[in-house]
Amino acid sequence: MGGPLSDIDIRSLIYEGQLEIDPFSERVENGGVISYGLSSYGYDVRVARQFKIFTNIGATVVDPKAFDRRNVVDHEGDACVIPPNSFALGVSVERLRIPRDVIAIIVGKSSYARVGIVLNTTPLEPEWHGRVTLEISNTTPLPAVIHANEGIGQVIFFRGASSCERSYSDRDGRYQGQTGITLPFVRS
Repeated sequence: MGGPLSDIDIRSLIYEGQLEIDPFSERVENGGVISYGLSSYGYDVRVARQFKIFTNIGATVVDPKAFDRRNVVDHEGDACVIPPNSFALGVSVERLRIPRDVIAIIVGKSSYARVGIVLNTTPLEPEWHGRVTLEISNTTPLPAVIHANEGIGQVIFFRGASSCERSYSDRDGRYQGQTGITLPFVRS
């Protein structure tokens, strides 16, 4: 696998129809917001207005193989407050479609990292498509605000030396085609 794709490479893949980022911002947008858009070696995605905030109200156990929906509270708004030492799920504004010879990872933006907000590093596998479910941790002892429709993480794209033998689409990946926040599940 080579290094990360540059803004020139990303733009070319988009205009050739191989990579999809919708909506796509040709440049970094940063007027009064946490930045988003095409950057030097990646694309900064935004978090949408929908969130699922983890709660202990239901007094259940968190199990990715048998997730209990009582573990989360739905929230929609221009901002989301994550309680101290807690966690929320969000979803990207942008819909992505990854080419067969590309893998991408999402890393958190420094504006959030510098105040103790961690975005889980998530792989976007070859031929995955949809809106990205974002895993957001508040590692601080204070409530933390996440701003909707602003940058949350940078997608870094890597092109493989060759196309993979089996893509996420070929495997019928369980998180394919997400349109909103997708909770964990295991197929039987």
